[in-house]
Parts: sequence; C-alpha cells; structure tokens
Amino acid sequence: MATLIELAADIVAAHASTTTMTKEELVAELSDIYRALAAIEKGETVEVQTEEAPAMTRKKAFGKDKIYCMICGKGMTALTRHLKTSHEMTPGQYRKQFDIPRSQSLASRAYSEKRRQMAIDRGLGDKLAKARAARGKKKK
Repeated sequence: MATLIELAADIVAAHASTTTMTKEELVAELSDIYRALAAIEKGETVEVQTEEAPAMTRKKAFGKDKIYCMICGKGMTALTRHLKTSHEMTPGQYRKQFDIPRSQSLASRAYSEKRRQMAIDRGLGDKLAKARAARGKKKK
C-alpha cells in the first residue's frame, strides 16, 4: 500500500499537470493534501477552506467587446442580468466581492458606446434638456 506522502504527491502531480503552479504553491498544496489524508486516516474530520478565487483577473474580465463574469467566466455584453439570474447577486455585491470601483461599468465598452451613439442619433439628450426646461418654467 502506498504511503500518505506518495498519495499526496500523486494527487498534487495530477492537479499540477492541468494547472500552472509556482514552487511555493506546489509545496503548500502538498502539505495541505498530506495533512488532510493524515486526518482522514485517523478518522478525524477535515476542514476544507473554500476560498472563492475569481475565474479571471479584473484586467482580463473587462474587455472592449465583451465583459466576463469573474465568478463563472462567461462572456457577455452586460453583466447585471446575468448576476441576478445565474448567481442571485446584485451588482453592488459583485463589486464588493471583487473590489471593482463604482467608476467601472458592468457593460462592455463597445456596447456602452453603441448605446450612447444611438441616444445621440435619436436626440435623447436634446429632448431631455427641453423637458427639464419646460418643467422648470411650470414651477415658476
């Protein structure tokens, strides 16, 4: 029968074959796996640390044509509806979890620019200014 260290090394080797890891990460994972196997062998319960690591970096998540969900990695033009339906999360909770500033849009730049141009073409800014001016005259 294989020793615990051999089993731990096999598990870490299998994980490292699919994931790039630094030397420090390999050593840390090897020691964590060894401790878990030793606890299992003694009949103890194993505490599992679930650390929600983002599916990708913030820099990669916010692209020109697509914005990627940092939870599941799916790409789309806007995140708000996806967050609500798939992850039952508000944009505020998402921003807080991944430390995204309020100034960062949760829609792709190309999508935002397309919507902006559409509003300009329809004259929505002019109509809004006229409506505000009319409302201001009524109050006086």
